[in-house]
Amino acid sequence: MTSLKCSKGHENPTGSRFCLHCGEMLYDSPMSQSIQPGQTLGDRYLVVRQLGQGGFGKTYLAEDINRFRELCVLKEFSPQVQTEYVLQKSEELFEREASVLYKLQHPQIPRFRELLRLNINNKGYLILVQDYVEGETYRSLLDHRLKQGMKFGETEAKQLLQQILPVLDYIHSLGVIHRDISPDNLILRKSDQLPVLIDFGGVKQVVATVASQYYAPGSTPATPMPTLLGKVGYAPPEQMQTGSVEAHSDLYALAATILVLLTGKQPAELIDNYNLQWQWRREVNLSPAFGEVLDKMLAAAPRERYQNANQVLQALNLTATNNPPLQTPFPQHISPQQTPAQQTGQTVPVAPGKSAPTPLPITPAPHYSQPQVKSSWLTPGKIAAIFVATVALGGLTYFGVSQITSRQDPTPTVTPTSTEPPVDPKFSAEERGRKERLKARRERLGIDYNFYVQLVNQIFSAKNPSLSGRTLSDEPQDADLREEWDKTASELLDKLSELSSDARRRLGTFTSADRDRWKVRVNDINVGSRSVYDLADAPFYQEFPDQRGKNFLNQPVGQVWHGFVFDKINAVIARSDFERMQFASGDTSVTRSGTFKNRDGKIFIAQLSAGQEMEVSLTASSRVLFSIYSPSGKTALLEDSTRRSWSGTLDESGYYEFVIVSTSSQSQDYRLRLNVENAAPPEPTVEPTPTPTVEPTPTPTVEPTLTPTVEPTPTPEPTLTPTPTP
Repeated sequence: MTSLKCSKGHENPTGSRFCLHCGEMLYDSPMSQSIQPGQTLGDRYLVVRQLGQGGFGKTYLAEDINRFRELCVLKEFSPQVQTEYVLQKSEELFEREASVLYKLQHPQIPRFRELLRLNINNKGYLILVQDYVEGETYRSLLDHRLKQGMKFGETEAKQLLQQILPVLDYIHSLGVIHRDISPDNLILRKSDQLPVLIDFGGVKQVVATVASQYYAPGSTPATPMPTLLGKVGYAPPEQMQTGSVEAHSDLYALAATILVLLTGKQPAELIDNYNLQWQWRREVNLSPAFGEVLDKMLAAAPRERYQNANQVLQALNLTATNNPPLQTPFPQHISPQQTPAQQTGQTVPVAPGKSAPTPLPITPAPHYSQPQVKSSWLTPGKIAAIFVATVALGGLTYFGVSQITSRQDPTPTVTPTSTEPPVDPKFSAEERGRKERLKARRERLGIDYNFYVQLVNQIFSAKNPSLSGRTLSDEPQDADLREEWDKTASELLDKLSELSSDARRRLGTFTSADRDRWKVRVNDINVGSRSVYDLADAPFYQEFPDQRGKNFLNQPVGQVWHGFVFDKINAVIARSDFERMQFASGDTSVTRSGTFKNRDGKIFIAQLSAGQEMEVSLTASSRVLFSIYSPSGKTALLEDSTRRSWSGTLDESGYYEFVIVSTSSQSQDYRLRLNVENAAPPEPTVEPTPTPTVEPTPTPTVEPTLTPTVEPTPTPEPTLTPTPTP
């Protein structure tokens, strides 16, 4: 049996949180948190961040470095009791469950990749590797709607059932029962807006079985007890009481999930405590036939329920024929705010404490994380509600209907795929020529048409608040407005031309996943993400000064900011915007100087020790901003400052970051001098091999919650801090 040691070397039983000899906390020791971001497991999976933690272990986001850094999910199980018998039995049960998962080959189920057996710091781990699904859980979508006073409608509920029931029919045909269906375990996939079923309960059953039956060194299994899994209120009574599960068990949980989405209430709030019957009709008004379908799925007696998914589908088809759905408006503009505690962590975060983006005047532009409306959902009433600004460029342009194209896997499509409609021939010759020139220029820059229209709509609407609710037509009376729209488009193309061709092609596809990947990569060279954001903020705010202080990440203009970060990441990794400062033997000072061109910047790092006296001075104009960040990232000695010096005693050991960035389009000279007393030369470190380009594959967030940082000072994210090289 392995043991945990405190910093003084005292040995403690596995699972101890405090040292039994000196009382030191062991919970945060490296031994108890063996898997860390930046760690490579099995010589293949680079851990990006922890996604979630439950009673059965932790879940991590990782990159498969053998598959072009493709994203995947690692589900960890590390038995609290580390005996040979426990590990062997765990492995046997996991092998059996993995073989079941391996059989599941469905586009709406994350693909199982492999089972890893690892030993980290003398601790055994079993890790399931699965595909990563980028999207939002239905729990997240519901929570955000509730904040806006909205819930899911009947049409959406039926659509969800029609899309997920074939998945259940598939797994049930293979003898697999999910056991744990709930809003947390359904993800609305971003790439195609289909629901994806995650977190099969069989894995949890393995863990629970091991935990309950094989708990001590040399013990023999106790009399097997039923493994009770599922969420209270979602799982049917017999599953929670005896562990018995059948296909209708999943149908019961699915119906409970649908009612939660329709009412915004938890199951406990929908069940009468006296007779334990579902009382959902006091919360939502549904068509009678659809209500009957849900009631039968939720029948207390298993024999009275639908026995398979096909029966439910047939009943839904019958209700669709005999009872047209109620015309429930579809709340289109959804932008969930999520936290790392949510299971998938697959979000585009909104900075805490920030107000929601100001609605765009004509029709709000869609957020990239929102569920898109499929054409099959559109009814005449909905079309009237979501029909939006027609913006010249020939033909009609719809906000919120077109979707940024991406593949099912996490790697975005980075070439323009949307087709621009032809210019309307009834426009004047001057207007047709103007639009053709814009089209040719956009295509030459490699910018996706859908993204381009959304960005221009956002900026144009902000400039014309009086047009709120107005739809631009292709009639002569709107010719002046169309000309102004085209002028806005031309100005934006000027701004976008500053980005690299790679960044321009990716506009519309950047996600929080990319930011996670970038943070891991710069941490490899002991740079924090906040420093890179400083470099990107300067050119971005110069081009979009009206965005300063706003929460723009989920807006089209936020994609432009990501483009600037993308280019700065490449420059830092390639060492053109990054340099390590080292003291020559016997020296206590080091100096660097240079010239910044158009809003350039540079990050310098130096390995220093707590207790040393540091004096830093910068010679540069007031158009150059200066930041100094501590190794932990918790302290900014200076941040986006025009101060030119700092001196004091250092509180931390590690790599300090010195960020110099020009906010001017003119050349700016600088000279940085660092003096450190009592500075012994640091041990030589092995430089990580630089990677010349940023991989386009997105990685989804943590987090740190991202907030651009030039000014005003944003709500700070717990940025990924550089890990000192020993």
